Amino acid sequence: QVQLVESGGGLVQSGGSLRLSCAASGVTFSKYGLSWYRQAPGKERELVAVIVRVGGAINYADSVKGRFTISRDNAKNTVYLQMSSLKPDDTAVYYCKMVLYREYWGQGIQVTVSS
Repeated sequence: QVQLVESGGGLVQSGGSLRLSCAASGVTFSKYGLSWYRQAPGKERELVAVIVRVGGAINYADSVKGRFTISRDNAKNTVYLQMSSLKPDDTAVYYCKMVLYREYWGQGIQVTVSS
């Protein structure tokens, strides 16, 4: 059974940094791309960053380009989202997602950026 578990969220001041982790189990991790999404209160869930297999494509939402970095460690079955220069608008619940024959989502983790 595929499971995705996020960690690393919390409260940070504007301008600060956080690193989110998403640990996967029950899947041959290296075969699949992963993505990070976020959902702020009252807003739709939006794509933040995508990473395909190692050496493959990486893409970011315009709102986070230059501030966020997605990476993966296949040996640890983990994908990361390094977030820097955080803004209050980055406040949201962050989710990782993997698509196999269906979508799998993590439980989400709260990131709060205070002004």
